[in-house]
Amino acid sequence: MMQITTPVAPKPFTLFDSVPDDYLNFGHGPGFNAKEVQSFLGLKKDEVSRLAAVSPKSVRFDDAMPEPVRERLEEIALTINMVARVFGGDVHKTVAWFRARNPLLGDVSPRDMIRLGRFERLRKFIINAMMDNAPAQDAASRAH
Repeated sequence: MMQITTPVAPKPFTLFDSVPDDYLNFGHGPGFNAKEVQSFLGLKKDEVSRLAAVSPKSVRFDDAMPEPVRERLEEIALTINMVARVFGGDVHKTVAWFRARNPLLGDVSPRDMIRLGRFERLRKFIINAMMDNAPAQDAASRAH
């Protein structure tokens, strides 16, 4: 029997939503696990080095991790969790969204955009989509 689900309407994007709930358990601050972000996106060492603008030889995921690697992967983790929020915290949908080619992104997957060094562009697309969604949601909630 096919189960019918009601889509989850995301809340409007607000000033504080740039630090969303940690749906994918990447952690925040001292508990941040950069290796999980690398694994989630399937990034190779040289791709991480390009994203963080460090030498591939310096990429590591222990206490001696270069700060640029940590900062960049934490920023990417926050963006991944923003997308998870849109899907009501559904990790599987979030994974699928990052892996699927998206016609609105030039038929490239979000994961590939990150791998190809287009993270800032992707992040802007995501935030703009969340903000564009907010007025329609506000109007719908006022109608009830």
